[in-house]
Amino acid sequence: MALKAQEIADAIYEHLKKDEDGNNYSKFYIGITNDIERRLFGEHNVPKEQGAAWWIIKEAINKNTAQKVEEHFLNRGMQGDTGGGFEDSVWVYCYKISRCQQGLQALFKHP
Repeated sequence: MALKAQEIADAIYEHLKKDEDGNNYSKFYIGITNDIERRLFGEHNVPKEQGAAWWIIKEAINKNTAQKVEEHFLNRGMQGDTGGGFEDSVWVYCYKISRCQQGLQALFKHP
């Protein structure tokens, strides 16, 4: 079911409460996509199995709504970037960055 921005933000905040680092937004990544399988589990290498990694996905009513949620959490210190996605990028995803993913991000950062 597609959700409004506040509903998605509320769900992410509730999910953050379940993690010991939930108040440390810099340990989390927020993004939008049109393909969860490709982006979250493929490109970001987040384990798909429940309990193997901390993640949440929610479908927004449109791309504009997804971007509002993304920007909201980026402004609070989550990692990620704006301006991505396609017109059909209505999926908002958030995950806790693992040590392995931190290493990969550092490796691919440009000086």
